[in-house]
Amino acid sequence: MTHNTRREGLVAIGELSRRTGVPVRTIRFYCDAGLLRPHRSSGGHRLFDPIAVDRLRSIRRLRALGLGLNAITTVLEGTVSLTEAVAAEQAALDTELGEIMWRRATLAAARDAPATARTRRLDLLATISDRHDAHNNLVTFWRQLLAPAPASVFDAFVTMNVPAPPATPTPGQVVTYAELVGATADPALAPAISRQLWRSDLTGIRHPRELLAGIADACAMVDPLLTTRTPPRPGPELDCFLDAHTTARNERDTPGFRQRLLLGADDSDPRLHRYWELTGAITATTTAGAALRWLREALAQSRS
Repeated sequence: MTHNTRREGLVAIGELSRRTGVPVRTIRFYCDAGLLRPHRSSGGHRLFDPIAVDRLRSIRRLRALGLGLNAITTVLEGTVSLTEAVAAEQAALDTELGEIMWRRATLAAARDAPATARTRRLDLLATISDRHDAHNNLVTFWRQLLAPAPASVFDAFVTMNVPAPPATPTPGQVVTYAELVGATADPALAPAISRQLWRSDLTGIRHPRELLAGIADACAMVDPLLTTRTPPRPGPELDCFLDAHTTARNERDTPGFRQRLLLGADDSDPRLHRYWELTGAITATTTAGAALRWLREALAQSRS
């Protein structure tokens, strides 16, 4: 739309710049971006309604907060509130800071690597260059192992036993996380953990979903005992564990059945111990691996 330059009330771009302190070049940029909607004079010059003064001042304030043009547009148009826009910007900034802190700790871990182990350290760190991909790899590893698990059981397991990358990592934590992710690349680890969970070949279990749910209940009962360093012993925790296995297999709890459970996995496998040790170092909590080891030792005592 064109207007006579003398139309009363319209503000020329130079006057708008003088009133707001925003350079003419920047005002033109905001016009091109759609934040300001000028009229045009018969000579093609930009003219603005008086309300553009307040709108431009609002744009300048929002830009000072670091909001992008799209976010500013949504605020000015009333699509989102200022509070919502600021919260979204803060969340994005937190993500950026997390990536920077992760990269900084990774660089420090590479710098501090012993000369004799530098190549191995760099190879490990390369597996977690993208921390989100690294965590997804851990989740995928467990999703394959726990395929029969109900969604609620799997989600609870992931929350407790599949650590996300530390938000403010030290170089040592980055190395530990890299070792944890690297451990899952060992083709022998998944079968070892599978047998630790199932205490046998999975094909011999008629109700795997129910077994996983029962094992989860037993591990939850053991968790406070691990916290208090209570030594393994027969009791309600072991009873819950055995009940889950007998029900899943449609068998009775007999001395022979308990013996088969004891022999169903190689609990001395160093890969198992190292994996759960790394997990516990990151989570700083008890782990399912520690609970399963406690239950296995309690089972051994019940046979003596």
